[in-house]
Amino acid sequence: MDYTRKITYQSNYWYNDGLKRAKIRDTSGAIASLRRSLQYNRENIAARNLLGLVYYGRGEVVEALVEWIISRNFRQRDNIANEYLRNVQNSSRELKTINQAIKRYNQCLNYCAQGAEDMAMLQLKKVVSLHPTFLKAYQLLALLYLQSGQYAQARQMLKEARKLDTTNEKTLRYLQELKRVYGRGQKGGRTEDAGKNEVVEYKRGNDTLIAPRHSAPRRSGGGVLNLLIGILIGASVVWFLVAPAMQESRAAQANKEILDYSERIGSLEAQISAQTRMLDSYRATSADTEAAAQNAASTLDSYENLMNVSEQYQSRGYSEDVMAETLLNVNRDALGEKGQAMYDELAGNIFSYACRILYNAAIESYNVANYDLAADNLDKVVRMDESYEGGNALLHLGLSCRRRGDTEAATRHLNRVVELFPDTDYAGTAREELDAIAAETSAPVSTNGEDTGENGENPEGES
Repeated sequence: MDYTRKITYQSNYWYNDGLKRAKIRDTSGAIASLRRSLQYNRENIAARNLLGLVYYGRGEVVEALVEWIISRNFRQRDNIANEYLRNVQNSSRELKTINQAIKRYNQCLNYCAQGAEDMAMLQLKKVVSLHPTFLKAYQLLALLYLQSGQYAQARQMLKEARKLDTTNEKTLRYLQELKRVYGRGQKGGRTEDAGKNEVVEYKRGNDTLIAPRHSAPRRSGGGVLNLLIGILIGASVVWFLVAPAMQESRAAQANKEILDYSERIGSLEAQISAQTRMLDSYRATSADTEAAAQNAASTLDSYENLMNVSEQYQSRGYSEDVMAETLLNVNRDALGEKGQAMYDELAGNIFSYACRILYNAAIESYNVANYDLAADNLDKVVRMDESYEGGNALLHLGLSCRRRGDTEAATRHLNRVVELFPDTDYAGTAREELDAIAAETSAPVSTNGEDTGENGENPEGES
């Protein structure tokens, strides 16, 4: 068996293992197996699509989108990843809800770091209602319940988490801790009544009588009188001891109920206060809800552009300036750790060559007074390397903007030249241009369009 067939066999073996685990909701085991399958063959489309489904099934939507985008870049046609991505993009409301849940989950982590566990629990309840498959939210809420001694609620959250992932290590560890803590204090030895079987002996003549310790030998006669005396004594005990004790018990019960109601009122007031603070927080963040959805779409576009550039670079069929233009549309901050590493590698291989191509084309356009094309190309150069050619690219960008009438952009770029390269000839040229712009914008103009003197009179003194 050659190496290619052996690698393919191993990749398919681990894919089948991941599929079996996914069917029994062993998502942690499925993820481990599918990742191993992709280590053998990163173009195993079935394994990558299934890995995205497993991620999506336990609420990790961003990781799922990454896997499906990579899968689509390996195979454009006849790939079910296209349908998955299309469904996510069409479900804008669901995506918006998921983004809101993730944002609140991150806020809960901040609350926990600040010691505000009560606020974190209130937020997490909302998170799991918005995003019922968010495994990490169930685990964090269960941990907070464990810490606060609410073991029944912790058990319920861990039960829901285990439905999403039956063998998750963190969930199993929390269950073990719950069993240990909940079982503490439940054990205890039985107390035996040491004197239960004790007996005493009585002597009557030459006979020995055996009877329980608290019993006495029977006596004959006086039974009726003893009965009456017992009734009177019992009535006295009830009147003088039992009745006051019952009244005292009723009073104590009433006081206890009053205290319970007071505690409930205090608890409700605390909940109202916490919900008021939460409502204020919701109002403060409501303006960012639409921006969160747009950020999610931007993240998806950034991954698509990144994958396109990677594919173009590997094909060796595209020039660096074309690839750089696509790479400039990628928002690096929206990428994950692996995505940022890929972006940095591609930028290091592409941007230096693209800067040289675009800079030379821009200077040629500037020399023939095609300032629009020069400004467009130089803007791309500066976005890739602001200090390219020691600041000459930034200077010519400012000059091009001024020549085509964009004074605001010209001022911004020329000031940037002075700021970054203060002791160079480029900075001197930039200062001269800035002075000229200031003179143009501050010169007074007459109502008939002619320049006037300081007092608004015609320079020749005519009225």
